[in-house]
Amino acid sequence: MPVTDITKDVDNRRLTITAEFAAPVERVWSLYEDARQLEQVWGPPEYPATFVSHELRPGSRSTYYMTSPEGERFGGYWDVTGVEAPGRFTFDDGFATAELEPNPDLPVSHNTYTFEPTDGGTTATYTSTFESAEALQKVLDMGVEEGSRSAIDQIDAFLAAG
Repeated sequence: MPVTDITKDVDNRRLTITAEFAAPVERVWSLYEDARQLEQVWGPPEYPATFVSHELRPGSRSTYYMTSPEGERFGGYWDVTGVEAPGRFTFDDGFATAELEPNPDLPVSHNTYTFEPTDGGTTATYTSTFESAEALQKVLDMGVEEGSRSAIDQIDAFLAAG
């Protein structure tokens, strides 16, 4: 399984996930650049994602929704704040309404995704920081740890197939 570590630091409002992929950094990076590839692994397998808009460029907003097994849609967005291809990008990740507008009632996380080459593969570090310990706890209670693990654990198989 790609996920090797999950660290929850509620005091510092931070969730860090480390994963190892059997693909070079450039291949992992291309997954995050391409909406059609990204939607194959963004979110747990039982909640497939559909990206309505996506551009990995500072100042852009990506919008997406995940569909539950019952057909209910859950919206989200990224406000991309920085891109250093192929090793790092930063973005604010928030929940969205049915119209894919930011939902002010739910937490926003500030994210840094980094990709470093290893022996024939890539180490990815996903760091999410929240405005408050309560905001982090809210998404933990909503299942972000389990959902992130199952989403990230799909990536190796997807990369190997393509």
